[in-house]
Amino acid sequence: MRSVNAIRDDYAAAKLALRARFAAPRRTTPLLRALARQTDATLCELWERHQFGCDVLLVAVGGYGRGELYPHSDIDLLILLPDQLGPALLEKLEVFVGELWDIGLEVGHSVRTVADCLAEAEKDITVQTALLESRLLVGDEARFAAFRDTVYRYIDPKEFFEAKLLEQQARYGRFQNATYKLEPNLKEAPGGLRDLHLIGWIAASLGLGRDWRALAAMGMLTREEGQKLRRAERVLRTIRIQLHWLARRREDRILFDHQNRLADLFGYEDDGKLRASEQLMARYYLAARIITQLAPLLVQALRARIFSQVGSDAVALNPRFRLRGSTLEITAPDVFEREPSAILELFLQFEQQRDVTDIAPETLRALWHARPHIDDDFRADPHNRELFIQLFREPRGLTRILRRMNQYGVLGRYIPKFGELVGRMQHDLFHVYTVDEHTLMVLRNMRRFAQPAFTHEYPLCSRLIEGFEHPEALYLAALFHDIGKGRGGDHSKLGADIAREFVDQHPLRDDDRALVVWLVEHHLTMSHVAQKQDVYDPEVVAHFAELVGTQRRLTALYLLTVADIRGTSPKVWNAWKAKLLEDLFRATQRQLASEDLPPSTWLEERQEDALSQLRLYGLRNDAHTAFWNELDTVYFLRHEAREIAWHTRQLFNKVGSTTPIVRARLSESGEGLQVLVYTRDMPDLFARICSFFERAGYNIFDAHVHTTHHGYALDSFYVFIPENRHDSYRDLIGFVEYELTEQLTRAGPLPAPIKARVSRQLKHFPVQPHVLIRADERGKFHVLSIAAGDRPGLLSTIARVLADHRIDIQSAKIMTLGERAEDNFLISGPRLGDERSIRQLEGELLQALQV
Repeated sequence: MRSVNAIRDDYAAAKLALRARFAAPRRTTPLLRALARQTDATLCELWERHQFGCDVLLVAVGGYGRGELYPHSDIDLLILLPDQLGPALLEKLEVFVGELWDIGLEVGHSVRTVADCLAEAEKDITVQTALLESRLLVGDEARFAAFRDTVYRYIDPKEFFEAKLLEQQARYGRFQNATYKLEPNLKEAPGGLRDLHLIGWIAASLGLGRDWRALAAMGMLTREEGQKLRRAERVLRTIRIQLHWLARRREDRILFDHQNRLADLFGYEDDGKLRASEQLMARYYLAARIITQLAPLLVQALRARIFSQVGSDAVALNPRFRLRGSTLEITAPDVFEREPSAILELFLQFEQQRDVTDIAPETLRALWHARPHIDDDFRADPHNRELFIQLFREPRGLTRILRRMNQYGVLGRYIPKFGELVGRMQHDLFHVYTVDEHTLMVLRNMRRFAQPAFTHEYPLCSRLIEGFEHPEALYLAALFHDIGKGRGGDHSKLGADIAREFVDQHPLRDDDRALVVWLVEHHLTMSHVAQKQDVYDPEVVAHFAELVGTQRRLTALYLLTVADIRGTSPKVWNAWKAKLLEDLFRATQRQLASEDLPPSTWLEERQEDALSQLRLYGLRNDAHTAFWNELDTVYFLRHEAREIAWHTRQLFNKVGSTTPIVRARLSESGEGLQVLVYTRDMPDLFARICSFFERAGYNIFDAHVHTTHHGYALDSFYVFIPENRHDSYRDLIGFVEYELTEQLTRAGPLPAPIKARVSRQLKHFPVQPHVLIRADERGKFHVLSIAAGDRPGLLSTIARVLADHRIDIQSAKIMTLGERAEDNFLISGPRLGDERSIRQLEGELLQALQV
């Protein structure tokens, strides 16, 4: 009998040999089965050491039960016990399980009787699923056969089918129903291996085999479809095998860390148009797309076998379509061949028939094969153009049918320029989706504004879209807003040209045509103004209002901007950005509703509003005078009335304070803190404050810097709270007020910069720093624009360089888009009057920003 150490060494050597043998597998099944067989042999040898007897069964379940094992997948085991067991058996089992971990097996195990298994299966659908894939390793075959029969009799195919479909919907929801993410999970995401496993589980519950290939052999897929699905599965399996070997652990996400190395392993090279990693991901996206197209055909076919067609008599909708229960189907197999316009009509019927929940598998199959009919003649047909626009006018179902149209290649054929974006990656470090997936996310967001069930999410957006005439223009703008990407040049202007050609050919009102084109061209403008300029400056608002021109354009642009930012990544949108956009929208709305207001009017109204708020606190009518006398017009124009009132309450009796004053409160956006710093000005003050927040783990996302007439700094910082801080806001405010006051009081040398740690995204897709200094439109200040990879200490690094050059910061707009920082500063200083000094400053900033 061999020792556990010997068994462990042999198992490790065998896995290494298999890796060498299948270093670049073209066929994955032999490797997966070989790994499973080697693991079988190892487990059986360990089992035999303990002489458990025939009454105790060692059973493989889950993926391992299928006889397929990836290099670092969990090894799922069921130890099936007799009804009667003694303490000696339990002790031996504990030793056995310990030995499994000793030899390096990543085991997930359960120890149960048959009754235990059924009781657990009653509570958990995943237990039922695992038991369906059970395979005997060691023990009495007759007892195992009886156990399998019991399991199959226990499982109700109808309940199992419904439960697995609900489970799939929940799984899709975790991935935002997105097939084309930049770092996809090739096992769990839509179009992943789990979708094929689902078919196998349902088929097994019906006794039709244990994978989708058995169904294909039964004629549920055509030969061509079966071949496409087999190739798609092989692509995903091969990538998953290489991922496990590269990561040296179970890893199912195709992270940026691995994409370049995977591309090398698959033989891809940069070709001038696409990076090697992009070519690899295009192969993955194609495979995932095939699975999302063909797997539903099998699921639908299984549904038809499981559920009797209650009320199965078909109801004719027209000569081309009928409704059978809640399923839409064509009246004859050649409908799309005879009348190609029925391709678009299918999706229109899906929207219009409220009882429809699905499309029949044979209809989807016919649709898939009819795609070549969508050609130039099809696109030029006025009837087809009318059908396409009508899709956007229906009150329900647009998001769902556009996803279906994209899934089956219809959308990309009808709009070829959109088809070129399918699966196109965006290496900007804040989009987490491909261009087409992001576009459909934006359109989904826009549609949610119009759905009563989602009015609680963005009440203002819901109110605005409710009163918006001809909202189809909004949805078309969402569909076309990024269509110019990947063509070189300004994608907004290129996209506007593409959109103009499309809308001119389709039945839309002239005003709506113009609006779609204008929105595509300016879809980034409102975001740019809100996040890079001062939305409380009347001149900024006036310029933006002049560009927008009308209330309808303003409303449309605001809706598209919110939908667009929310569609980039769950991490990009936050309450502060929402507030900036809403404040800009309301200020511009007010500007458009009245004649041009001079700054003096804005100033008077803002001061009166601030005074009215101060009266609520019982201050004397002249309490503000000493403080306000030290403030210039620019201060009042750049700060909201509520902020002016807060500053005044904190400082009206401390105008000449000899010690720094720090006050903090919960920000009005509901995210993070607003921090007021009032102290005698010093050259490196901004750098000191930034350094404090960075070391405390607070992320600065906006700053207003002002200097009073008597040389005091009056600065406001808006900061996010670190995710790992669970203190109450009262404690956080106390910490900031005390610690920052102490640091500013002590002064002394600036703390050493934080050592930058590059994120994994930046490591593989670095951002080339960009620095530009230019005079502002008024000629009084200069604007410093910086784009760089975000990292701890970035802001204080910039501030240190500016302090060295005696540059004063008037305001700062800090914008973080994923891993990319785009910061804008309004600066002043004597050296900015010299072009040579400006170039020197830009050079030093670039050098400091290099990671």
